[in-house]
Amino acid sequence: MLLTNLLPLILFAVVSTLSPGGATTVATISGVRYGFLRSLPFIAGVVAGLALMSGVAARGLAGIIQGHSSLQLAMKLAGSLYLLTLAVRMARSASPHSGASLSKPPGFMASVWLVWLNPKGWAMSLGAAASYAIPQVTPGLQAIIQGLTLGLAGLLSLSLWCVAGSVLARQIKTESGWRRINRLMALLLVVSVIPFHSG
Repeated sequence: MLLTNLLPLILFAVVSTLSPGGATTVATISGVRYGFLRSLPFIAGVVAGLALMSGVAARGLAGIIQGHSSLQLAMKLAGSLYLLTLAVRMARSASPHSGASLSKPPGFMASVWLVWLNPKGWAMSLGAAASYAIPQVTPGLQAIIQGLTLGLAGLLSLSLWCVAGSVLARQIKTESGWRRINRLMALLLVVSVIPFHSG
């Protein structure tokens, strides 16, 4: 019975974390510029942040955020500002082999905050808590199950996006190619902000 209830949550977690958004775009950019291994602190921070957020949502604490529109707006603005700042830095950067390029990917704590200020992360966590609660488990166990499920799905998703970025980087041979890919990635990051403010 537990497995029957768990499978829909797993499917939801995999599909929602694989869909493009701010974190997946940054993971791809980080893979392009720094490779998978150097991107691991970023990935770990997003996974930890998402797992904790999902557990909090499952325990019902996220209702506080839903009930305060000013807090929701502040989170949207802070998250969007962070992503737009990354986009500007990306658009201005040169190739990874240039001294003018970004020196390192976002670190662990910056990545945790990226998730906690990301409306997509809250939407996923709240959606999972509302739609995939398992009736026969305690709220504490539900929080652990949901946190682990979304965290592991996020780890899989971000790893795939980051590796895709690393593969793409091997195809870029010239400085002009790096400038074009940097601007394209910056544009994708800006586009990922738009859904935050729609609706």
